Amino acid sequence: MEENQFWQKLLAEVFGTGFLVFIGVGSVPATLILLGDRQPFGMAELGIISFAFAMVVIAMIYAIGHISGCHINPAITVAFAVTGKFPWRQVPGYLGAQAVGALLGSYAIVATLGAKAHELGLGVASYSTGVSGSRALFAELIGTAVLAFTVFGACDRRAPAGWAGLAIGFAVFAAIIVVAPATGASINPARTLGPMLALQTYGGTVHWSQLPVYWIGEFAGATLAGLAYVTMSVTRAARPVIPDYPLRAPTIEGAATSAS
Repeated sequence: MEENQFWQKLLAEVFGTGFLVFIGVGSVPATLILLGDRQPFGMAELGIISFAFAMVVIAMIYAIGHISGCHINPAITVAFAVTGKFPWRQVPGYLGAQAVGALLGSYAIVATLGAKAHELGLGVASYSTGVSGSRALFAELIGTAVLAFTVFGACDRRAPAGWAGLAIGFAVFAAIIVVAPATGASINPARTLGPMLALQTYGGTVHWSQLPVYWIGEFAGATLAGLAYVTMSVTRAARPVIPDYPLRAPTIEGAATSAS
């Protein structure tokens, strides 16, 4: 099977992460703009935001999965590398592309929704004084672990073929519903950093001291989940089941291929 060049994979990660932030993170200020002062933010609004994240993740997996694997999340990239499913030499490039995409996606939100978007916080993930740093770290850790565990499972060759996109998107939706009240449910280091950098350039208030809490939780959660899945997926021959990378969508004829 022909493989795309490395620069093409990086470009795909830029676009994929950029669209993730634009749609997912952008749904936060969009919702707040439409709400105005009419009613408090509740589960209905959170559900819409979670749905936006899930839908864009599903779309990106089927759009660029066959090019770059559609990691669009530094924690997933590192987890793949730690478990031997992705070459370490490509990790810096992927992480850089994801960070660039997240920043560009953040600026695209303001370009679309106007100054009101950054005045409302630009969807930056943060936790309040009522949430301790340890609780926030655990929330991001377990939320990212749910996502990563699903990614590894959906990538397994023994998993139903062609369903990885939906499974991963649903995991994102589910994790956000529970984790968001604590930390905003970033569960993605690039999604955490991009909006923070963009908001800073617009003069907004950014709690940079919280960044390590998010990153530690996210990278640790994805790595631990990846190691757990690899451990339990080892066959009797003591060989782990290696996913068939990269992600692939079902063919037009309906025959599905394996997903990463």
